[in-house]
Amino acid sequence: MRPTFRLYRGFVGRSMDELKRYTQIAVNLEAIRGPQGPYALHAFDNPESVKECKILSDADIGGFSQSHLEWHPSESSPQTTTTLKSPSSSTPHLPQTAGYARFYGAISTELPKDRPEIQRTGYAAWRTPDRKPTIFGRSYWNIDPYDYLAMRIKSDGRSYFVNVQTESIVQTDLHQHRLFAKRPGQWETVLIHWNDFVRTNHGMVIEPQTEILRQKVKSIGVGLTDRIPGPFELCIERIWATNNPEDADTEDAPPMSTGSLKTRSGEKVGWNPGSEEPNTKE
Repeated sequence: MRPTFRLYRGFVGRSMDELKRYTQIAVNLEAIRGPQGPYALHAFDNPESVKECKILSDADIGGFSQSHLEWHPSESSPQTTTTLKSPSSSTPHLPQTAGYARFYGAISTELPKDRPEIQRTGYAAWRTPDRKPTIFGRSYWNIDPYDYLAMRIKSDGRSYFVNVQTESIVQTDLHQHRLFAKRPGQWETVLIHWNDFVRTNHGMVIEPQTEILRQKVKSIGVGLTDRIPGPFELCIERIWATNNPEDADTEDAPPMSTGSLKTRSGEKVGWNPGSEEPNTKE
């Protein structure tokens, strides 16, 4: 009976959280005035926060890349005041995290000798757990009122991608954007405009492009597909949606670069960390 009680308590707890969120929106008149503060999506504030995340790599199909996601207690991770401060006293602050997730491993491009059908390896990724049902139905993140996705990270400087999955007709579709770290080896806050994500499927840009289904975001994750053999490490403290561009750390942006995404004609997608959209023209 104890597992049943825990399942029931979890369902009721999630439902109450959703009810509180809807009530807060109504009380603050956010449908009219817009959201009054940041929207926390996922925080690695305790060891349980990593256990249900999905870990992926080419090892799932016989490859030799290694991918891990582990929780660590907080080190000297500076908290940016613009990130934690609410615009009004009636809006709760983002949670002060007591830890972070360390996404690490090693990329290998070696092909399995007994699987001739496997022609490409060299990737690793993780994503947040599937959103669980509530009394209101399946739970989604509704990021429609927000302009930016924000992430507090410490990167090794490799070419990571942020992957956003929505309730799409094509379940394998992802919306992707380069994760540009301006200060590798240091904690920083990175902002990505929701409208700048590119719709892809199995690493290929899909035409015609469609915007993210902003009312039904299922999961958010990070992948590494640069196919450069060797170790990697990316630390993530929390993920949230925001309308405040000042949440981002102010540094000179890195120059235009290309990633592993390609158009149907085989041309690589050019990414600029500025405000303009990525170049997907063929």
